[in-house]
This record gives sequence, structure tokens and C-alpha cells, in this order.
Amino acid sequence: MEREIRPSAVSVAENGLPSETGPATDLQVSPPVTRQFQDPSWLFIGNKGLRIGWAVLVFAILFNIFKFVAGTVLFESDVIGQRSEFTAWSMLLEELVPFLALLGAAAFVCTIEGRRIQDLNLAGPRRTVLFFSGLAAGLAALSTLVGVLLWGGWLHFGPVALSSHAAFKLGAQWACAFMLVGLVEEGLFRCYLLSTLARGLNFWWALGAVATLCLLSMSTGGNGAWGVILFAALGLAPCLFLHLRRTADSAFWYAAWVTSTTFGYWHIANNGESWVGISAAAAIGFVFCVSIRVTGSAWWAIGCHAAWDWAETYLYGTADSGLAAQGHYLTSSPQGATLWSGGDVGPEGSVLVLGVILLLLAALLLTYGRKKAAAHSSGVATGLSC
Repeated sequence: MEREIRPSAVSVAENGLPSETGPATDLQVSPPVTRQFQDPSWLFIGNKGLRIGWAVLVFAILFNIFKFVAGTVLFESDVIGQRSEFTAWSMLLEELVPFLALLGAAAFVCTIEGRRIQDLNLAGPRRTVLFFSGLAAGLAALSTLVGVLLWGGWLHFGPVALSSHAAFKLGAQWACAFMLVGLVEEGLFRCYLLSTLARGLNFWWALGAVATLCLLSMSTGGNGAWGVILFAALGLAPCLFLHLRRTADSAFWYAAWVTSTTFGYWHIANNGESWVGISAAAAIGFVFCVSIRVTGSAWWAIGCHAAWDWAETYLYGTADSGLAAQGHYLTSSPQGATLWSGGDVGPEGSVLVLGVILLLLAALLLTYGRKKAAAHSSGVATGLSC
């Protein structure tokens, strides 16, 4: 009697290995596997298009090229000159250079990757509401910090030296300048870099990037380099935990770790920075990453960033990351120990800023985290009922 051959429960997968995907009616032999090194395109193209390392490199090169070209054109046409003073008008004109470079580089790379500018964390619902909510949050957070410094005797105010007309005009100029600052810095770090790295960054590449930033900060001897190392160290344990647990969407948090550390490193070139100020810059960068996670876009972060800097520089007249501006509404001076007052760094150099940043994070999660959780629960319930 001939033996009856039954369909096997093991089928042959695309890579030629057995896979328990279901019964197979015919035994098929897969063609020989072509090794990846025979097709060099895999070095540049992944499952989601251009690999993130090449995408970031191309963007960085294009950004610096466009920045050089725009700066040269504006300088040669006498639109901007050598920066000798920190005024609203000079800053407004100078921020046009990286802003134009950002737009050019982002448009070029998005064309290559088949993405839209809106895909760089700029889409999502209620963008206008989120922007103005961010403005209110940034103003409230910085005002809280200044209020605590004033209450503790670590900050003193002088008389107002501006008329109402001059105050309004100068305030509007500073608002436009810091709007550009918010767009440039959030566009670089929380829009392009975060959205690109979050596509598939793994723990080991994130660790390598952060370690490199720490080495660079120490080798260059920048101001407040220890702030970069401190923030990097604080993010190591949570990211390692996500890696060991193989948590879903962990790439976003690896990207947040890298971009926030980079944001802190970005500030060590400022004169008069301290490790507290650099840590604060990295920490608030992380808060901005969280805001994208819970709101769906970077518009809250852009508004918060612009309002924080505007209030610090113009409204209260304090130093901003070690930079003292010319032309502000109030005149202030730090008093007492630098660790508490912030000294020449400004309010961001006070250890009290870390507490205010935690309050800002808590307010963000309470306001938008619950809404996101409710929307997720509603979506799950809808899916179950279908």
C-alpha cells in the first residue's frame, strides 16, 4: 500500500526557512537567497526609505551649505552685518539665515524621502490652539521661576526705563525674533531630527551618539560641558530598560534622548553657560519631545520655546543662556549665590529651574496626556465594537 502524503503544517518562508504560517498544499523550493552585499543599495535604503543615518548626514550637509549661501547673500547685501550687539533687530535679521537654511534643507531632503514638510511633526489637529497654549505655558513657567527668584531675594528689579509706545514696539520686535528662534531650534531638533531618528533608531546607535556628544563636550572644553554628561547619564537607565524589555515605540524615546542631549550640547558655545544651564536646556528639550508625543505636533513646543525666551530676555530683562540683551522692559540683576540666582547665566543657571521644568512637564501631561489616553481608549472601544 502506498503511503498517503498529507499537506504539511510547515510552509517555506520567503527566506527559504521553514515557517509555521499555515498548511501548504504543495512543497515549493525557494530560489537561492541573494546576499545583501551583492546589492549595495541596502547600505543606503532601508524598509522606510533612506536610512536614518544617511538622512541626518545629508540634511546636516545641506543645512550648512544653505546657511553659508544665505548668510553670504544677506551679508554682502548689507542686510546683516558683523554681530557686535545683542538687540532685537540684529537677532531678527541673523535668525533669518538658519531659518532659510532650515526650510531649504528640509524641503530638499523631504523630496528625496517622499515626505512632506508637515510630516516633520508639524501636522496634527488643533495646531493654532496648541501654539497659543504653548505661548501661555512658556510665559507662565518662566514667570514662576522669576517669581521664586524674586521671593528668595536672588533677583532684584530696577525701574522701567521705556515709554508705553517704545515698550510695545520693542516687545513686538523681540517677539518676532524669538518666534524665529523657536521655529529654527524646534525645527532642527524636534521636527526634522526627532521625526527622522524615531523611524527606527535602536539603543546601541543612540548610546553611541550620546557617548560621542559627551566626548566632544569634554574635548572642546565648552562652557557647562558637565551638563551634557549629566543629562546623558540620567537618560541611560530608562533607555536601557526599554531596550531590555523590547518595549514598543522605544525608538521615539531613544530619539528623544539623543536630540535632547544634542540640544544641550548645542548651547555650550554660549558665553557664560554653566552645567546647570546646559542641563536645563537638555531637560526642557526632553519636555518638548514629550509634548510632541502627547499633542501630536511640535506647535506647543514652538510656542512655549518662543514665549520662554521672550519673557526671559525682554519682559524681565534677565540674561538668557549667558547672553545679556540690549533693550528690555524691566531691568534686573542677580543677587546672592550663583547656584541659586543663576548669576550671569540668567534664571536658567539657577538650580531652581529644574523644579520649574518638572512642573511644566507635569502640567503638560495633566493637560494633554489624559486627552491622549482618553482618545486611545475610545479608539480601542470603537475597534472592539466593530
